[in-house]
Amino acid sequence: MAPAGQVTASALQAMLKDAALTGSWTLDASRSAIGLRSKSMWGLAPVKGTFREVTGNGTVASDGQVSGTVTVAAASVDTKIAKRDTHLRSAGFFDSDNHPHITFRVEAIRPSRQGVTVTGALTVRDRTRPVTFDATVSASDPGEIRLDAEIQVNRADYGLTWSPMRMASMRNTITVHAVFTRS
Repeated sequence: MAPAGQVTASALQAMLKDAALTGSWTLDASRSAIGLRSKSMWGLAPVKGTFREVTGNGTVASDGQVSGTVTVAAASVDTKIAKRDTHLRSAGFFDSDNHPHITFRVEAIRPSRQGVTVTGALTVRDRTRPVTFDATVSASDPGEIRLDAEIQVNRADYGLTWSPMRMASMRNTITVHAVFTRS
């Protein structure tokens, strides 16, 4: 049995098949959060942050095909340590002056055991790589869908290789709590 509000794979498949989700959807930035987690100091000290500016939209076609985009402002990273945030915005890391946006383009969503499997492309510093991850789906009413996921990425794939004495992990987790409402 699925937790309260969670949408099972079979229920989601039925909603996509009968076109119940067809239409345009907008990310509710006030109720959504995109974060990051990493380890520094040789895996001993966790680093957490949140991107304070996030936008997004999506479309569900009548045949159940899903597409969309989620964009975060790279300069909006907030780890609660001003010096670290300044470094993350600098040319040595996100280079937010020259690459102001981090974008995930959704290419497909299909029901899976955990909820959905999302396939798309993540672009950081003008480097685009394919990304596939599982997400849970929940809904409190027909006009709202929530997706929650943890996405494992290797930041070196995006040119984010700064790590003095190799003390910062290249393996990072992007956390997603995305609330979409019908437009």
